[in-house]
Amino acid sequence: MATDYDTPRKTDDDVNEDSIEELKSRRNDKSASSVDIDDFEAAEGMELPGADLSNEELSVRVLPRQADEFTCMSCFLVHHRSQLAGEKNGQPICRDCE
Repeated sequence: MATDYDTPRKTDDDVNEDSIEELKSRRNDKSASSVDIDDFEAAEGMELPGADLSNEELSVRVLPRQADEFTCMSCFLVHHRSQLAGEKNGQPICRDCE
């Protein structure tokens, strides 16, 4: 890209003034959204270590192993058949555990 060295350059003051004017226009812009986080709402999602969870119920849908999946006998995770690295002592082993 060609550079025209004869054009007037902006000084540091000009650059700072431009950015201040830009910030002022953004501040007055009504479409700009601000995030208001209530401390109580933010703390609701946090769990402390040792919290009593005895009254809580966990509902998770568990699917049986599919025909194209296998259970690694090293990490005991269910993987897709594409992750099968081989067998060790007749047991399937995934690529991560190989």
